[in-house]
Formats: sequence, structure tokens, C-alpha cells
Amino acid sequence: MELLIPEIEENIPLPRNAAEAFPQLSPIEELNHRANVVKLVSDLTGQPISPTKDNTEEAKAIGREMMENPQVRPNFAKYPNETLAMLAGMVAQMNVQIVEELSELKMYTVNHLVSAVEGAKDLRTKITALRALGEIDGVDAFKKRSEVTVKIQTIEEVERELLELIDEVENKYIDVEAKEIVQKEQNASTS
Repeated sequence: MELLIPEIEENIPLPRNAAEAFPQLSPIEELNHRANVVKLVSDLTGQPISPTKDNTEEAKAIGREMMENPQVRPNFAKYPNETLAMLAGMVAQMNVQIVEELSELKMYTVNHLVSAVEGAKDLRTKITALRALGEIDGVDAFKKRSEVTVKIQTIEEVERELLELIDEVENKYIDVEAKEIVQKEQNASTS
């Protein structure tokens, strides 16, 4: 029987503790992991997680802070399990895809803007809704357009037009040169 000894790399420092060994997580990832552990413990012990009104308010405050400042990193360890579970539930509700296609969202927006136009009580509200409706891609009521006409020609037609253009330029150059000669001759004869 042959003994296998794995190759061990040398001079690689070991982490001092579990926290140092743990990968860096975003606040949302950390919250999800903590909430999963809270749920697992609840399931294993048979004790339901029942957030109080205070837990709910605390979770709302943390969620608001995280939305207003995405760089904030809450210290989730200081909050009770009920607050974390409530916050994780709130975040999960906000991180769902409401529509399958963006076209559905566009249709929703157009329909509600039309409804706002029709139901507007004053002219200012109606104009605001109409302006928003006119700026939607596809409606483009205020978009400036420019047209480009493409002319398809044979090589012979293009060559003929180019030669005509060259002849015009040559004639203009010769005319300018001839005018200068005539003017010099006139100036010489008058002096």
C-alpha cells in the first residue's frame, strides 16, 4: 500500500480567526446568510420567529438607511433575530422582478400616463402627463428627426458625375487664372 502525502505550500499565513477567513460579503449577502441561519435555527428548534412592532420599526429603519446610502454597512450582529428576519423579508420583497419584459413596464407606464391625462383636474397636471407620455421611446413626440436619402448608382454613373465635377473645378481654376492675367495686362497698359 502506497502512502500519499499531499503537497503543502509553505509560508502561507493562516487566518487568525473565522471572521478573517470568511469571504467579504455585500450587506445584502450578509443579511441573507444571517437570515438563513435564523430560519434554520427556528426550524430545528420548532420556535417560530415572531417580530414585534419594535422589531418591524427597527427593520424598516435599517432598510431605509441601506436604500438612502448604499455604502452603509450595518452591524447586523447587534440586532435580534426577529429584526434580521423581518429585514431579510423586506429586502426579498423589494428584490423581485415585477415584470417579465420591459415592454410590459412600458405598456403599464403608457396606460397610466394616458389615464393621468384623462383624469387630470387641472391643465398643469394634464400637460405634465402629456409631456412624460410624449418622451417615451416609440412615441417620440418631441424628438427631432433627420432624414437621410440613399441614392444607389452604378459605377459608370458615379464616374460620370465625378468627371463632371472635376471639369467644373478645373474650369473655375482656369477662369480665376485667366482673370488674374487679364487684370495684370490692364494694370500694365494703364500705367
